[in-house]
Amino acid sequence: MPSIEDCAVPDVKLITPTRHGDHRGFFSETWSRAAFAEIGVDIDFVQDNHSLSATVGTLRGLHFQSPPCAQDKLVRVTRGRILDVAVDIRASSPTFGKHVAVELSAENWRQLLVPVGFAHGFVTLEPNTEVQYKVSAPYSPENDHGLAFDDPALGIDWGLPLAGLTLSDKDRKHPRLAEMLRYFD
Repeated sequence: MPSIEDCAVPDVKLITPTRHGDHRGFFSETWSRAAFAEIGVDIDFVQDNHSLSATVGTLRGLHFQSPPCAQDKLVRVTRGRILDVAVDIRASSPTFGKHVAVELSAENWRQLLVPVGFAHGFVTLEPNTEVQYKVSAPYSPENDHGLAFDDPALGIDWGLPLAGLTLSDKDRKHPRLAEMLRYFD
């Protein structure tokens, strides 16, 4: 049975699947609808995504999809290490603008459950890091949005100098929280 913990923003959950190991290696059920439902996670995931980031300091995010294509995400690392960040962008939430930052790695085997209404991003802390995540809605270009990773109002400490981060052109142009439309009221 996986374990589940609340994070600083309680709607974000840290999940650690059980890992069974012996002299051959290990086996783990990283997702089981029945086991996750028993711990209160009953989500219909429809797509798996997998990214490879070659260099330390690769930042992807902060991303989200707006309704009706909003996504829950279950994020894990299968090689390397990341700082994973979820920002509450639900305008009426008491934790609006607050974030959770958690280290996920192939070694610690933890997963972050990022619910609908949160912007999500991560920065790689090791070279050749692979991140896999499930989403509850397929990719929708019309509903694809972002939030500025370096918005001072968010106060995110990415753990690395911002000037040295590697980002896509798209991720450099996202609006700050104060300028962003309120997609989740």
